[in-house]
Amino acid sequence: MSAPVTPARPDAPATPAAAPAFSPELERAIDRDFRRERRLRARDVALAVLTPILLLAAWEAAARTGLLDARLFTPPSAIVGRGWEMVLDGSLWLHSVATVGRLAAGLVWGAVFGVLFGLLMGVWRPLRAALGPTFTALYALPKIAILPLLLLIFGLTETPKVLSVAISVFFVVQINTLAGIVSIDARILEAARAYRATGWKLFRHVLLPGALPHIMTGLRVSAGMAVIVITAVEFVASNDGLGYLIWNSWQLFQPEKMFVGLIVVSLIGALVTGLVILLERALLPWKRTGGSKRKAAKP
Repeated sequence: MSAPVTPARPDAPATPAAAPAFSPELERAIDRDFRRERRLRARDVALAVLTPILLLAAWEAAARTGLLDARLFTPPSAIVGRGWEMVLDGSLWLHSVATVGRLAAGLVWGAVFGVLFGLLMGVWRPLRAALGPTFTALYALPKIAILPLLLLIFGLTETPKVLSVAISVFFVVQINTLAGIVSIDARILEAARAYRATGWKLFRHVLLPGALPHIMTGLRVSAGMAVIVITAVEFVASNDGLGYLIWNSWQLFQPEKMFVGLIVVSLIGALVTGLVILLERALLPWKRTGGSKRKAAKP
């Protein structure tokens, strides 16, 4: 005999209902979306890799066939050969290390003080009123134009080169940090104060996370600007560095070495921007996962 069935008590807690299963049509649609997204990503990677390769191949062919003057537009193969020679004799490393050192120091100092002043001006209105107009006027001043003043003060040392980069980075990061603080919804601040979040707690849990996307945007913009500024500074106020290499090669009419310097500068710029993007993904993981979650939820 089978066991008797005990009726459920009226006061018994309700058991959670089983999650509804997706229909086969919906599962196939989701699978199609994921496969399409993978194909698009593979296509984007292929285009990103093939485009510069095709451009270099066209440049090589045009220089070899005479469509371009090879004396001015050195074929990429010759540029690679000269670059390898400079790697072996150590000259390329010497110039690259000098540029990277100045660039890194200027980026760090400019970013630190830019974030600090942006935060202080965002939370303290009198400071924003006092320094806002001055910073606006100084930001419009071409940063390379203050190099003669820095040379007068500090002489032909490393300090003017690093300060030129730091000043350029400072204003971009400061403006973006201030914009991030000001753009925080007032209702969020009221809710934080209602829960007695003041001082360090308010800064740690509300102000800094709210301004962080703007800070990272400022860092991405200032990274490219810093590479431009340090290259221009080394044109006129240095005896080493990639900027010096480019300018000296032009003066001596050595286009192969000049193109080597240009390519290395562009690679350094791409590397610095890539490092900032990686830092942004580490500090702002929700920006990367939010889009993928929305795509996965869309049938």
